Amino acid sequence: MLKKNYLLAPGPTPVPNEILLAGAQETIHHRTPQFIKILEETMNNAKVLFQTKQDVYCLVASGTGAMETAVVNLVSEGEKVIVADGGKFGERWRKLCQAFGANLIVIDIEWGDYLRPEQLEKTLSEHPDAKVVFTTHSETSTGTVNPIEDIAKITRNTDVILVTDSVSGLLAEPLKMDDWGVDVVATGLQKGVMLPPGLALISLSEKAWKKVDSANTKRFYFNLKQYKKGYPDSPWTPGVNQIYQLRKAIEMVMDEGIENVWNRHQILANATRLGVQALGLELLSKRPGNVTTAVLSPVDTGKLTKLMRDGYGVTMAGGQDHLKGKIFRMAHLGYMGKFDIIIGLSAIEMALNELGHSVELGAGVKAAEEFFLKEGC
Repeated sequence: MLKKNYLLAPGPTPVPNEILLAGAQETIHHRTPQFIKILEETMNNAKVLFQTKQDVYCLVASGTGAMETAVVNLVSEGEKVIVADGGKFGERWRKLCQAFGANLIVIDIEWGDYLRPEQLEKTLSEHPDAKVVFTTHSETSTGTVNPIEDIAKITRNTDVILVTDSVSGLLAEPLKMDDWGVDVVATGLQKGVMLPPGLALISLSEKAWKKVDSANTKRFYFNLKQYKKGYPDSPWTPGVNQIYQLRKAIEMVMDEGIENVWNRHQILANATRLGVQALGLELLSKRPGNVTTAVLSPVDTGKLTKLMRDGYGVTMAGGQDHLKGKIFRMAHLGYMGKFDIIIGLSAIEMALNELGHSVELGAGVKAAEEFFLKEGC
């Protein structure tokens, strides 16, 4: 039988044809006035993604490159920093800070749980010499969103720099960098922004830039002083055709309206959760977000995700580290609509039954459809 493919993993996510075709335009030289004009327009418009008036810098890198950029530009060797580690990407902050010689204080959070503002407040009171706090907006490995707005209230009127990884959170979750007082936001564009992998963005508050000026960590490719010096021009070769794609993606976001983008993601997430719970399945996260739904599985998820991918053409993600084989993650992120959710739930129902765990066919789909109709979608 003909098999059509559906990408329902939390990154990379599906890319609209309009964005793919934007990248097929002629490649022009990156130092010409023509390209600099395109880059300047695109970076100015990128501010809407962060809800900031600060400049946004584009890196030819994955989201991890943007995270490393934050660390090497803010943290001097031996300097005390705090990392909130509640999953694979909180762990990434930990490893990056260790790699560059930070004096690391870790707030360990059980996978599926989230960072409480009072936990950070207590840690800062115990370590008043901590200079930077590294957080994760959306912990993709667990489907958990952290309350960054409330966390920022702890640091915004202090000298402490608050950094958040919004690689998967950007556009799926509300984020208001300036209004909330988040000092640094690092992100990749292969998720909510709907680009192919390969570009990252970072933006810094004025307070964070003062810290950049005083930090002495060795850096070269990710030296933000070099990016700032020639802004909007890049010190290195930019991703010319990917900038075309980013320009188109931002245009699509602005046409839809960022509040509507946030709302769409929330509706898709709520429908997904109602669907899997209607099948008698439990969620992993204590504070599930709009990026991906992590589900405790009654069957080995290596077998489950393989069957859905190779048998049905529906790609979802399994668990990582100690959750490998125990959870699956269905994304509702970026270029997705209600029928992507219905297809995903159908695949779960069929695959579970095929693997010997009986669920009522159509029960998850029915719950999602009823919710979409209630929401007027």
